Amino acid sequence: MKKNILILCTGNSCRSQIAEGWMRFYAKDKANVYSAGIETHGVNPKAIATMKEAGIDIAHHTSNHINEYKDIRFDYLITVCDHAKENCPYFPSDAKSFHHNFTDPSKKIGSEEEIKKAFAETREEIRVYCENFVNQELNG
Repeated sequence: MKKNILILCTGNSCRSQIAEGWMRFYAKDKANVYSAGIETHGVNPKAIATMKEAGIDIAHHTSNHINEYKDIRFDYLITVCDHAKENCPYFPSDAKSFHHNFTDPSKKIGSEEEIKKAFAETREEIRVYCENFVNQELNG
């Protein structure tokens, strides 16, 4: 039976979008993967670009508010930033909760090359997390 995974961030624009892409890649048909924010900021074009470099297309993703998923029973809830973990409105769920505060590359100030590097580093950090999560929680 497929598991339902919700990945939650503040604006559902960058880290949660990258995590959704990797989680779908690693979970394949073992899970339905959703991402949402406590706000919606649109999908960050740099997140789309950094995932494309890794061979994952998230250009079709949308920025969704957590309330859009209130009727779905989630097995796992993963917060990917401290702000979302601390400020998430009450979300009725018996999901198993996980938290990891990933570096926010959209806050990086510097040259275009430095910003691109920050996105690639966060992409890799999230990739490793998602691969390990799937191996421990879905393949175990």
